[in-house]
Amino acid sequence: MRLVFAGTPEPAVPSLRRLAATAHDVVAVVTRQDAPLGRKRVLTPSPVAAAAEELGIPVIRADRLDAAVTAEIAALQPDLGVIVAYGGLVREPLLSTPAHGWINLHFSLLPRWRGAAPVQHALIAGDARTGASVFQLVPELDAGDVFGELAINVPADATAGSLLAALAADGAGLLADVVDAIAAGSAVSRPQAGDATYASKLGDDDGRVRWDEPADAVLGRIRGVTPEPGAHTTIGGVRLKVLAVSPAPADAPSLQPGALALHGARVVAGTASAPIVLDTVQPAGKGAMRAADWWRGLRDTTPVAGS
Repeated sequence: MRLVFAGTPEPAVPSLRRLAATAHDVVAVVTRQDAPLGRKRVLTPSPVAAAAEELGIPVIRADRLDAAVTAEIAALQPDLGVIVAYGGLVREPLLSTPAHGWINLHFSLLPRWRGAAPVQHALIAGDARTGASVFQLVPELDAGDVFGELAINVPADATAGSLLAALAADGAGLLADVVDAIAAGSAVSRPQAGDATYASKLGDDDGRVRWDEPADAVLGRIRGVTPEPGAHTTIGGVRLKVLAVSPAPADAPSLQPGALALHGARVVAGTASAPIVLDTVQPAGKGAMRAADWWRGLRDTTPVAGS
């Protein structure tokens, strides 16, 4: 089949590479415009754009799939549109432009966690299982019939970054299998079943550590917002990024929510239940460091509440 692929961030790259290695013809890649990155704000192609150029696939850069983009895609006469984390909506008439419409690789077990940040919300909610789904794109958000899915147990130490990378790798194979089935005329889809939940895009406040929550919820939130938008708290009036955490050992002292103490060589923080260990942190204006090294550098080591 003639495929048009739409995607932008790194988790979409394994799917593009997998499809490019098949007998299907990826005739174009649609991705968002180059974005300014780093302190010097250098215009940088998206990871998908960089991969497409390496693979020799024409790139359509667009932040909105408007009439001009629709006409450009229609001229390619695609059989199927494939979308993985593009970052924009596909509406009519583009939705019906490919002969087989569009399919979407989504990183959750639909209908749970429809929306922009399914992996992050799964971790924040403490889900024990998650996965990936390939479904038919329809006007309603992430509501189309499902062609295939894979499910995994969430690793205890997973962050949003590590879990998304794993699902992106495994999901690429699932996506390729569905594309093959559609080409062969053997694809079978089923309506989504169960109650839908929604995973809105996360903002800076979602990364604020709520020390008055139980330890499992605190760990889940920190891991769910790592690496983006990032976990943070305030210690002595100064913002502190929390990069890595773990459960505290059984002999760790009991602390009030947000209070800190040194336990052996570890910095522990109180929650509404058991304490947790701060493994890696990043003080304002400095690089990442071991929490114990940060602690020793504080002038005032009196345990203080975070916010």
